[in-house]
Amino acid sequence: MKLILRIAAAAAIAAAALPAIAADLPTRAAAPAPVMTYETFDPWMIRVRAIGVLPDGTSKVSVGGAPFVQGLKISNTFVPEVDITYFFTKNIAVEAICCVTPHKIKGSKALAGVGEIGETLLFPPTIMLQYHFTNFGAFKPYIGVGVNWTHFFNNDAAAPFNTLKIDDSFGVAAQIGFDYMINRNWGINVDVKRIMLRPDATVRLGLVPVTAKVHIDPWIVGVGVTYRFGGGSGPVVAKY
Repeated sequence: MKLILRIAAAAAIAAAALPAIAADLPTRAAAPAPVMTYETFDPWMIRVRAIGVLPDGTSKVSVGGAPFVQGLKISNTFVPEVDITYFFTKNIAVEAICCVTPHKIKGSKALAGVGEIGETLLFPPTIMLQYHFTNFGAFKPYIGVGVNWTHFFNNDAAAPFNTLKIDDSFGVAAQIGFDYMINRNWGINVDVKRIMLRPDATVRLGLVPVTAKVHIDPWIVGVGVTYRFGGGSGPVVAKY
């Protein structure tokens, strides 16, 4: 009986001591919950520019299909331009550019005495694939390459020519420029493009067709305002 009482007393003492022993044991910290972070960006950009379209304007003029002389000049022009850019990632974007530009065609060099040959309007939509550099802070340079299709319309021949016809033309385009962002949405843009534009043109002097391969190849220099938007406050679908 005494043995049983001693065992019961020892068990009671051990039970009373367990909380204190547990309190002295080191505890393992709970693992922190994983944190998911997202880097957002605004995928849309609109620019409004004032541009100068500066053609190279050389050509080979032929009569009856035989090469004759070099002698056409395409006038410079200054117009507004609007473009829209969509960013697939923070670096890769596609830009759609469009405007309408008026030009006069005159004789030059050996044909300088001919004077004005006619006038035309150009509709030159261009698509550019761009790479934007993002490691210069607010200064964001970019380069691009793309394709241009130019439609010539409202072709008007000047006397003594009867008609003026200029064929539509495809060409490659290259681009370099930068945006300087004043804040997240607004910035200043400077942009330079070169388009390889070489249409065939034909005028008639009486019944005689006069044809030319016109190397317009314009430089397009623009300065304007950038507005970037569309990212919202949460994660975006396009991730990088």
